Amino acid sequence: MMIPAPMILASASAIRAQLLRQAGVTFEQIPARVDEDAVKDSLRGETVERVPEALAQMKALRVSQSHPEALVLGADQILAFEGEIVSKSENPDQARALLRRLRGKEHQLIGGAVLAKGGQVIWRHLARSHLWLRDFSDDFLEDYLASEGQEALQSVGCYRLEGPGVQLFSRIDGDYFSILGLPLLAALREHGVVAR
Repeated sequence: MMIPAPMILASASAIRAQLLRQAGVTFEQIPARVDEDAVKDSLRGETVERVPEALAQMKALRVSQSHPEALVLGADQILAFEGEIVSKSENPDQARALLRRLRGKEHQLIGGAVLAKGGQVIWRHLARSHLWLRDFSDDFLEDYLASEGQEALQSVGCYRLEGPGVQLFSRIDGDYFSILGLPLLAALREHGVVAR
């Protein structure tokens, strides 16, 4: 029986940690602490895909350099809407305004994941999912925000597909794990972290 290499999740993301635990992956969580806004600013003019890809790589490599024996996962995700990258809402009023903008329209979640070992990238993946919010009522929106509270501010789109946020959607095209920000179970099998 193969003994898997130690694995580190270079992120403070609770949903990514939950997905790894649900998949039976043993790991340590060590957030990389990168200045995401500075990275986004440095990539102005690049395609939107470059942002999650660059952030995922930066996170994985930063932690891998100090833990070269471990397999390190860096991941990031952005929301693209009408040609712009949408940032996380800081308060319920911003969440309300964002959900009203997205209501009845399509947006995209673009997620990047990178595995690094010994300070080198050994695997990378980029996934784009398309999501359509339904044309929900203002009353529904207020009830949703009241029930979700601060949880709505934890994701860039102000929704959790694994929770009540699923009720906001009329259509979703994309891999569930990619939408939740972790498109890598096949790669973990390939690298001996989970059984084949």
